[in-house]
Amino acid sequence: MNNKLKVNLYSFLTVFLWASAFPFTKVIGDQLSPNVLGFLRCFIAALLLLVISKVTHMRKPFRKKDILYFAAAGATGFSLYLVFFNTGLLTLTSATSSIMTAVAPILTAIAAYKLYKEKINIIGWICIALSFAGAAILLFWNGILSINIGIFWALASSVVFAAYNILNRKLSSKGYTSMEIVTYSVLCGTILLLPFLPQTVSQMAAADPVVIAIVIYLGIMPSAVSYLLWSKGIALAERTSEATNYIFIIPLLSTVMAFLMLHEVPDLGTFIGGAVIIASVVVFSIKGK
Repeated sequence: MNNKLKVNLYSFLTVFLWASAFPFTKVIGDQLSPNVLGFLRCFIAALLLLVISKVTHMRKPFRKKDILYFAAAGATGFSLYLVFFNTGLLTLTSATSSIMTAVAPILTAIAAYKLYKEKINIIGWICIALSFAGAAILLFWNGILSINIGIFWALASSVVFAAYNILNRKLSSKGYTSMEIVTYSVLCGTILLLPFLPQTVSQMAAADPVVIAIVIYLGIMPSAVSYLLWSKGIALAERTSEATNYIFIIPLLSTVMAFLMLHEVPDLGTFIGGAVIIASVVVFSIKGK
């Protein structure tokens, strides 16, 4: 198997696993609180990654102050992100939630523009405006009195994940590998969610086997294995976009999975607002910088 085929395979498997997190979270969202599910996903992923780190003899943090960066990355990329993500899915469909999280690349670009003075051309700014217009369509489609609070939680998850991307870049510039960044970040994210351990024990004691199986799946596949596949895909790609362009199909995959698993059918507002957001993100990625 040549490298290009491997990149496509690793990238597709990654976004497939990420997309599956939306409907599976919906399945158990009414049986576990967002905080508990966030802790469990972090905890299970941390256990797996720590085992892998032992086998691969992963390096320790270079400096003590870098632990603060890992703690911030753990908060934004895992603990806060997962809690916001899970909370949003309590009231949103998988399609709407996945579309809202698709604005993370644009939010990351805005942050990079402010922090690193990265240029955004006129097409980029138009795409940014259109993506937020798409979000407004999702928000107000059913009228101002019928605003779904879940959209704010989904947007908040995109904001903190954009912050994680910036911290990831900072840690990469310090010489850390993607595997090291993910492992130490998810470990810190788990520690930050430890106050929910008693609540986790009580809820898991009452959970049925199906819930437990889904939690294990969410902790291993979309939370740990996907990051490993993503790292391999990025490392083998001649251009980063060969892998990152696959992110744009997450809303489609999650919508199809949710329809098959939960019989969710998005309303017209989701199709229109989603089309505007996805088109804006795609054009921004290609022509916006």
